[in-house]
Amino acid sequence: MRPPSPSIPEREFLLESLSQSLRIDGRLPLELRTPVIQFGPELGWVQCSYGKTHAIAYVDAKIVKPEAARPFEGLISINSEISPMASTEYETGRTSDEEVTVTRMLDKILRRSDAIDKESLCILAGKRVWHLRLTVQFLADSGNMLDCGCLAGIIAFKHFRRPDVEVIGDEVIVHSPSERAPIPLSLHHTPLCFTFAFYRPPTATTTSSSSSEPILIIDPSQLEQRLAAGLVSIALNAQKEICVLNKLGGVPLGPEDLLRVIEVAVEKAREVDKLVEKALADDWEERKATVELR
Repeated sequence: MRPPSPSIPEREFLLESLSQSLRIDGRLPLELRTPVIQFGPELGWVQCSYGKTHAIAYVDAKIVKPEAARPFEGLISINSEISPMASTEYETGRTSDEEVTVTRMLDKILRRSDAIDKESLCILAGKRVWHLRLTVQFLADSGNMLDCGCLAGIIAFKHFRRPDVEVIGDEVIVHSPSERAPIPLSLHHTPLCFTFAFYRPPTATTTSSSSSEPILIIDPSQLEQRLAAGLVSIALNAQKEICVLNKLGGVPLGPEDLLRVIEVAVEKAREVDKLVEKALADDWEERKATVELR
């Protein structure tokens, strides 16, 4: 069941507020909702929240045979699922367009950007490799599920530890955590996603809209996302390396608009990266009694 479209008064009120650099939830146009990160009892289990948008990500690993074309590389698969309780827009057993878009973007950002060193997942070339499976479940949709799911996914990879293995001839021995400390994944970089919404100024007419500078906000809420004239998602790391840039139609943007998006995203990436590292360090401090760091 698709929820009713926003009313005309809602649209006019939102656009008028944004034209005055005001947002309904009290944030500034380029202000993120502060991410809240929680870790579960198992390594690789993470819950992330952007306001009332909640996502859970968890990683599991198993030993499989590699692909014939890539005998020295492990496998990574990413799945996402939007729970029906996230919004009335989503139904059980029926894949929505939003779910397809989020899954494809997560695959581009977390797998195809080579964030994880796949060769480090090789155990026996051509015979045994690790297969990592990341599952992201969205429990509540209050806007910007992509950024929330991406953050939960990359933190889950950084938090996960695979069992240590020993190779004797063609035999592979998997050691339990009580015998040997689990080994962290080898990551090349930490991609973070930021979504921007663009709006035409409320006073712009059809003839003058092309010359008017669009209104830009980051981390749109559900209402802001529905009323946006265009969305841009950019994934990059704290080292200013752009991994993915995706624009989902809408209002045309000039080079200066994209440069403005990139500048804001770089600044936010540094802030979120520090928050992630602090959260991971605090969690490991609590686990020192049971987990031996390698």
